[in-house]
Amino acid sequence: MWKRDEAVRPPSGQPAAQPPQPAPAAAPTRPEASQRLERDIVNIGKSVVIKGELNGSEDLTIEGQVEGTIQLRDHILTIGANGKIKAQIFAKAVIVLGTVNGNVTATEKIDIRDNGSVDGDIISPRVAIAEGAHFRGSVDMQRKGSPDAAHKPTTAATAAAAAAAAAHPAAART
Repeated sequence: MWKRDEAVRPPSGQPAAQPPQPAPAAAPTRPEASQRLERDIVNIGKSVVIKGELNGSEDLTIEGQVEGTIQLRDHILTIGANGKIKAQIFAKAVIVLGTVNGNVTATEKIDIRDNGSVDGDIISPRVAIAEGAHFRGSVDMQRKGSPDAAHKPTTAATAAAAAAAAAHPAAART
């Protein structure tokens, strides 16, 4: 425990001076935490080309080229403005500033930012497409925890068609 040294501080010391003492001790932990967060993000530079399967357990930013498969199931993938991806992508969240050719699946969110481009199908419970972004494909906004959510619209459509056929049997035969 800490005791105030009477020789350093006069006995009539202000009580308000004591709270700043713990603050400098807490200040070094904050930069360490931010440094730790910076270390958990990996960058792939503009000149790097990867062909094959890319797996990871850290957040990843790609400014280079990747062809194949990218799997960051519990982490965030950012495709930088210079990134050119020809891959199937599986991640927690995907932010697209560059170009993606391939299907993108995210468990939380897909965000296609201004000047970002995606040619492929996207599957995520939350999708954001900025003005000025390019997207060509289909969107499937499955709910979390519902792996068969993609089959429900088909099942509902089939049920509606069956109900219509039952209501008008003559129309169903022609």
